[in-house]
Amino acid sequence: MPLVFAGILPHPPVLIPEIGKDHVKKLAKTQAAFKALEQDLYAAKPDSILIISPHGNVLNDAFNINLCSDYKANFKDFGDFGLELSFHSDYMSIQQIRAADESNDKVPIVLTSEENIDHGFSVPLYFLTKHLKSLPIIPVTYSNLDYQQHFEFGDFLYQQLSKINKRFAVIASADLSHKLSKTAPAGYLAKAKDFDKKIVEMLRKKDVDGFLKIDPAAVKEAEVCGIRSIIIFLGIIKEMNMKPELLSYESPFGVGYAVLSYKPV
Repeated sequence: MPLVFAGILPHPPVLIPEIGKDHVKKLAKTQAAFKALEQDLYAAKPDSILIISPHGNVLNDAFNINLCSDYKANFKDFGDFGLELSFHSDYMSIQQIRAADESNDKVPIVLTSEENIDHGFSVPLYFLTKHLKSLPIIPVTYSNLDYQQHFEFGDFLYQQLSKINKRFAVIASADLSHKLSKTAPAGYLAKAKDFDKKIVEMLRKKDVDGFLKIDPAAVKEAEVCGIRSIIIFLGIIKEMNMKPELLSYESPFGVGYAVLSYKPV
């Protein structure tokens, strides 16, 4: 079994104590959920983490895997100039995935090489790898292709991971609506709360068809950044008998933060 851990997590920089300071207390549920997943990840003993971010280098017609010897992350854009993180690359696994893509035109992949990774990667990894700092990563960024192609890309990734003799963890980094309150960063949308509820319910049911039928215009209107990350994730786990568990959902700053664990049954 290639997958030993799977989860969906948000990426709020405010959750990091050096950035959020007193505001961290407003994310107590998310903080507790992150801690629970960190313990689960440690117990799963993965050899590598594949993590999907909705930020960074998003290409129009191809999925992006960042192949670099090592990665760095900082939080200068969020007001902290002291905290820096570093991660190792699962270089060989990325090469194997890319080699398989050369004969598969359904899931176009582009390898880029960027040392600095965005907060969509670094925030979840900051918490999940506290006791696994040497664990290598596979940073994947979604594309502007349609939802079906994202699902097929996820299935492709699963098929390739299955051929590699390693224990993999898979993480989808995904915030939900950014328009949940009048103080939200993207403004307020009255129907955004119902939209988030619908997404969370579909996640709890592993409702792939529901996600593939979501209107992209509605996603854009609600400012949901993580739908494509989630769809890739669902494509990866579709072959696995995994039970979803909603660990937390809250939105104290007008952005929806859901944390879900998917455990083998």
